[in-house]
Amino acid sequence: MIKEYDAIVVGGGIAGLTSAAYLLKYGYKVLLCEKEENLGGLVGTFWESGFAFDWGIRAFENSGILFPMLKNLGIELEFINNSVSIGLGKEWVTLDSMASIDQYFQMLARQFPDNHRDIDLIAKEIKKVMGYMEVIYGIDNPLFLENMNDWEYLLKTLLPWLIKYQIKMHKAGKLTEPVDTYLRRFTSNQALIDVIIQHFFKKTPTFFALSYFGLYLDYCYPLGGTGTLIKKMTEYVINHKGEIKTSTAIKEIDAMKHIVKTSHQEVYHYKKLIWAANQRSLYQGISGIHHKEFNKQKALVSQSRGGDSILTVYLATNLPKEYFANICGAHAFYTPVKDGISSLQPWQEQNKTTELIAWVKDYLATTTYEISCPTLRDENLSPKGKTSIIISTLFDYHLDLHFANLGESKRLKEICITKIIEVLDHSIFPDWQQEILFTRCATPRTIENKTSNVDGAITGWSFTNPIMPSENRFKKMTQSIKTPIKDVYQCGQWSFSPAGMPVSILTGKLTADAVRKERKREKI
Repeated sequence: MIKEYDAIVVGGGIAGLTSAAYLLKYGYKVLLCEKEENLGGLVGTFWESGFAFDWGIRAFENSGILFPMLKNLGIELEFINNSVSIGLGKEWVTLDSMASIDQYFQMLARQFPDNHRDIDLIAKEIKKVMGYMEVIYGIDNPLFLENMNDWEYLLKTLLPWLIKYQIKMHKAGKLTEPVDTYLRRFTSNQALIDVIIQHFFKKTPTFFALSYFGLYLDYCYPLGGTGTLIKKMTEYVINHKGEIKTSTAIKEIDAMKHIVKTSHQEVYHYKKLIWAANQRSLYQGISGIHHKEFNKQKALVSQSRGGDSILTVYLATNLPKEYFANICGAHAFYTPVKDGISSLQPWQEQNKTTELIAWVKDYLATTTYEISCPTLRDENLSPKGKTSIIISTLFDYHLDLHFANLGESKRLKEICITKIIEVLDHSIFPDWQQEILFTRCATPRTIENKTSNVDGAITGWSFTNPIMPSENRFKKMTQSIKTPIKDVYQCGQWSFSPAGMPVSILTGKLTADAVRKERKREKI
């Protein structure tokens, strides 16, 4: 007899876990399948030789979503504030208040003394977007409200917020132009533009990019590492009698019979299927559907490109946490020079392997780095007197793939590790090379292999796609969970602000609510 479930959730990242948790809260029989050995996707913590490293996301944004979700599910998790520092050359600013945003612009003015007026204009634009964000995430998201009969709250808090929300979202919705193009309205200095935006993805919409200066003030970090959230969510699913199968990929879906077949040749029947995994694998594995809308979406998904990816170096050091606290703090974005990566020719124009290697070294000397120090948030994440450091930068998946095709993947990692250590040794971490105990490197292809994300993407689909293969307008988010397949929903497929975890949680909740509504309707 084929085992039957009210819902099967495919993909054990934060979106899939959220969807499964709420379906169980609503009383449904749920199976969650994850192709990897561990749950979490791009949220997780791994340990090596007593050092903890956060895999994927380095810190969390609440965005009026994370904390309400945890409270709603009764999950207790201890967080600390996670201030973000921004460094340029030898200067640093810590973003911990609105006043510190002004200090950031003052730093830019010192670095670019001929562009004071341009910087003032850009500052005004960033503050405008931050004002939108204050409203949009000004209250806990109503989706997580337990009691919709609290009329005082509805009239005095929710209704006024909804009015402001509609106004601000209308204005924010107009800021869809790529941020690099938008900022050229205010300055012709490409290096200045690069310094501001080169830790964002290619062609990132203006609202998405500029909003992050406000979101940095909202960052938090869970004690025990980011993987603590996944552990707690997993415990919730198990404690509420949900079934979890890891190392289990879904290979075939018979949409007509509502049946899935796993990589272990197990067969399960679903009433509703929630796809929280790679969209391509859904359309590649499904059978029994041939109508026009399905074929159109399948073609769009197969042709679209994933968003930008990153290269990450994980380092264990003999240095005490105070060494890093006095320089960059627990979480930072650092640009060694103000030349800007636009000063480099495209890597595709390099004809020889030696030229390509030289280009990579030039890129790593110019790019912006995200630097994360788990030990500074929780001293238990490293051996006493030692510190783990995570250093990432945007990196082209196709460049990584090119090195792989040349048979030079190992060499690329060695080059990147050596050059990144050298760049930071010559700038902010003097003489730290001799204190490094071991290093590990993850490239975009590493992310692709671990998560199956198209092109090793870390947030979703690329903004360079002519048409997005998923709904990405914030006001239309409820439409993003729909597919052209009967009784099949999707979540975690997103490419807008706040990309990543908050919207993954939100879409996970939306799919659970949609299933609940549909199941109730079917029983009438």
